[in-house]
Amino acid sequence: MIMPYVSNDSGDSNKSNVSNVSYKSNTSNVSNNSDNSNTSNVSRVSNKSNASNVLYIQFGLLVGLFLLLYYPVITKMVADWGIDDNYSHGYLIPFITGYMIWTARKDLKEIQPAPSNLGLILLICGLCQLLVARVGSEYFLQRTSMILVLFGLSLFLAGKKFTKRVSFPIAYSFFMIPFPAIIWDKIAFPMKLFASYLAVKVISLLGIPIFREGNILHLANTTLEVADACSGLRSLTSLLALSAALVFFTEHSKFKKWLLFLSAVPIAILTNIIRLTVTAGLASKYGEKVAQGFLHEFSGWLIFLLGLAMLIGVNALLSVPKR
Repeated sequence: MIMPYVSNDSGDSNKSNVSNVSYKSNTSNVSNNSDNSNTSNVSRVSNKSNASNVLYIQFGLLVGLFLLLYYPVITKMVADWGIDDNYSHGYLIPFITGYMIWTARKDLKEIQPAPSNLGLILLICGLCQLLVARVGSEYFLQRTSMILVLFGLSLFLAGKKFTKRVSFPIAYSFFMIPFPAIIWDKIAFPMKLFASYLAVKVISLLGIPIFREGNILHLANTTLEVADACSGLRSLTSLLALSAALVFFTEHSKFKKWLLFLSAVPIAILTNIIRLTVTAGLASKYGEKVAQGFLHEFSGWLIFLLGLAMLIGVNALLSVPKR
């Protein structure tokens, strides 16, 4: 019996067509998804770029408004740095503060802004302090209001995490603000008497005849006065500013950081006693001229460098790992 022959071409053709349609559909979907994904990524990048640009514009406007508001305060403070030797280090503080923030830029970029209304309260308090101080012509309060305003702006615009990260640099700017003369003198006078007392003890141990009346040192052939510049307060403020910067840039424990910062106090006292002792010793032999003019100023720089070297030495000792 001859059976009829049925061809499978039509079935295969149908399957092939279905397969092609399915493949084209999947390819189309994948292509659409890819296009959508690329469009989404481009949109996100564009949004981030726009947000970043807006942030930079806002930051620029705030900096401009801040400088405009505090321009007379800042210019007067800079002028005081030039005429007050006690705060000649003030020129360095803004640059050190800026460098502190620059080193933390990567951490700051990763912090998501979370504005806090507490910052608005600080901002208002700082502006009120500026207004009252300007009416009363009180420069110290005008200048310290800058720190309060900076903290307020940081909290209000960026939140607590951001402010915590920049709190040290903002607080560090306090070292550039000169103290009122009445407060400075109240601190300098007892330090001057204390320095005179210790210097006399050391000089007597060296066998040099000396007699003290307050801050007046009587030698055999001359009389010296321990002035405010020799009280040690000037070197103390400078060394405290340097030790605070070292604390920020080192990775010590909290206890060691406090130890490093406070070590500036005994170092300043010790170096000042060395200066007074050397000056009195030279004056007893060569006369009072060695305690005046260039030699006196030059000895001040040498003693400051000695104090800086001691501070670096303390930091090196604290950096030695435990065995």
